[in-house]
Amino acid sequence: MNRQQRVESLRHCQDNSPAYHLYQNTSKANLQAQKPRNIKICDSLESTIRRSGLQDGMTISFHHAFRAGDLTLNLVMNAIAAMGFKNLRLASSSLSDCHSPLVEHIRNGVVSEIYTSGMRGPLAEEVSRGLLAKPVQVHSHGGRVNLIESGELTIDVAFIGVPACDEFGNTNGFSGNACCGSLGYARVDAEYADCVVLLTEALVAYPHHPASITQDQVDLIVQVEQVGDADKIGADTTRMTSNPRELLIARRAADVIAGSGYFVDGFSLQTGTGGASLAVTRFLEDKMLRRNITAAFALGGITSTMVELHEKGLITKLLDVQSFDRQAAASLARNPRHIEISANQYANFSSKGASVDRLDVVVLSALEIDTGFNVNVLTGSDGVLRGASGGHCDTAVAARLSIIVAPLVRGRIPTLVNEVTTCVTPGSSVDILVTDHGIAVNPARPELAERLQQAGLPVVTIDWLYQRALILTGAPKPIQFTDRVVAVVRYRDGSVIDVVHQIQE
Repeated sequence: MNRQQRVESLRHCQDNSPAYHLYQNTSKANLQAQKPRNIKICDSLESTIRRSGLQDGMTISFHHAFRAGDLTLNLVMNAIAAMGFKNLRLASSSLSDCHSPLVEHIRNGVVSEIYTSGMRGPLAEEVSRGLLAKPVQVHSHGGRVNLIESGELTIDVAFIGVPACDEFGNTNGFSGNACCGSLGYARVDAEYADCVVLLTEALVAYPHHPASITQDQVDLIVQVEQVGDADKIGADTTRMTSNPRELLIARRAADVIAGSGYFVDGFSLQTGTGGASLAVTRFLEDKMLRRNITAAFALGGITSTMVELHEKGLITKLLDVQSFDRQAAASLARNPRHIEISANQYANFSSKGASVDRLDVVVLSALEIDTGFNVNVLTGSDGVLRGASGGHCDTAVAARLSIIVAPLVRGRIPTLVNEVTTCVTPGSSVDILVTDHGIAVNPARPELAERLQQAGLPVVTIDWLYQRALILTGAPKPIQFTDRVVAVVRYRDGSVIDVVHQIQE
């Protein structure tokens, strides 16, 4: 009996038999008409968008590995606008000054809602003045993954800019000209989005390896001239400072770490964005050498300074969710113990294991901190959106020692206030404030204050620092707001921790 005869014989089976239903499926089979070679490659961005199935009202996402050098978001949004799409939800892991063209896309109805960890520049200015009808949902890096997993934030189409990929979609961020390093945030989108689109500068031979995002996650690929400028990754908030005051604060923070009781062989470290916090690593090197201490790992945004310490044998492993400069990005390609991790592995509190929960020391910046140790990294002294939640609250609550570094005064504006304009990280998560005028320890950690005093460090109360700030600047004039909410601040578990109101003008 040949194959056709075997299939035909199934017709005589009972209707309720498994064999009969097998026949039904066989007879209706849509047999593959062509081999799937190159079917993912699109000839233009417009055809890619059409093939993605994008419709009005859907959610689109982008990653921010290129930070201030990102070109992908504007490129895609311009094409989407020209094609006439409306009422889209934008879910970018973060937004920067370079994304100012979004202002017109919002005004024209292309974008009606935003989920992001933060925003800066003209876009943030306009949103603070009521540009969007719906409040921006501001989440932490770990909180974004939780919102996706919970189903609140469903991604219909993820647009991921990469330096190079093969024709099946295997890609990483450290091969090619636009070397951005870790694709830690994009990896979450690649896993959860209904359609994953790669925009690539170069198509390379199959199989492209190692792959941060693999072929079985990628639907469509389009080659473009440029996805980002890697030289602009290490700018603005991820620059290594040369400011004398920031260096003083960084040196003092390194002294705090050394005297905290957590500076032991095998400790772990993360430094957040901001000149002073990033510079702390520089001042730890000499202390590590003198005490013969090696760090087990450095976490989060990895810098060239961390790479240098890693290559000197002072940091055993680097766990990289985002490379903060081109040098750190290049390290991923050459150092086997420089390990790329996803945002889920990094900081999602509902994951089966977040690296922040293994963290000993984190050094973070602040736009404001108040006498209750609550921290604002989102709005400026004028109430305008000027920053990002990022991994601030994720790391502060999880680390054994959380240190905030900030000048006591910026210009004529106090950094230490009675009550922060916007609370992103609650004071219960913060252990120490390091300023250029002294060090304050959270009263909930008296043992830390005692250790630092024994180390000869200038420990004062938070109230003493607050009064010192008032002497220098006087009481700041209250910011005037309207009743309208322009942004909702979400804690890492999705709960609302604060709101941002439209500024009064």
